[in-house]
Amino acid sequence: MSKGVETKVIKPPIQKVVSGKIFKPDRAYLHKLWVKNIAIALTIWLGTVFFIYIIIHGIYLIDPMEVDEAVETMNVWLPVLSSWMIKLNIIWLIPAQILTPIYVKSIEYSVIGESGESMPEIYVKKGIITVTRKHVPFRTITNIASNIGPFDRLFGIGNVSIETAGYSGSSQTGPEERLEGIIFHEEVRDFILRELRQFRTPYVTTTEPDGIEAPVPRGPGLDDEMLITLREIRDLLKKD
Repeated sequence: MSKGVETKVIKPPIQKVVSGKIFKPDRAYLHKLWVKNIAIALTIWLGTVFFIYIIIHGIYLIDPMEVDEAVETMNVWLPVLSSWMIKLNIIWLIPAQILTPIYVKSIEYSVIGESGESMPEIYVKKGIITVTRKHVPFRTITNIASNIGPFDRLFGIGNVSIETAGYSGSSQTGPEERLEGIIFHEEVRDFILRELRQFRTPYVTTTEPDGIEAPVPRGPGLDDEMLITLREIRDLLKKD
């Protein structure tokens, strides 16, 4: 290819990608998890070495006369400790790297829109040993947001976070479900928002200040369906 010729990614219509169909995270998501596992192992190893250095420095501040003996002792034990830390990291890192592709392959997403034959919902399946299949009905969704972390930006992918009325009002932190490792994450978010607005308005992103209904605290025996029903009764009473 000659210099100066720019390549352009042509994005297909998002309806053909996600509308009522099963789609999966991009392969870049697998690469992200591999790199993330290695980064965790390196952080544990370097953190241990840094912790030992802090101990030596602390000994020097307490008793400068003992620093030579402390340094000599650490010079003997630090290579041994470092070797053991590497071995312990390898014990969990290798199985994690092997299982990660299996886990990523198990992930499935689907968005059944307002025009679908079934009840509009978002479907997420994931897991290896324990397989979780979650159906998030449109009627329970209170917020949709897209986000990109440092590792996501490195691999050109993003995530779509989904919050529901009961979950956001409970003691749980973070979104109830996330569609992770998607290249066209903003398009997926916008597609879900359009379908939500057709089903029930208003639904907005976290960047839009108006129209967000405060989450209802979840009490004993209350689920998402009951919370939504109570809200609908409240809205009818307000109209009357």
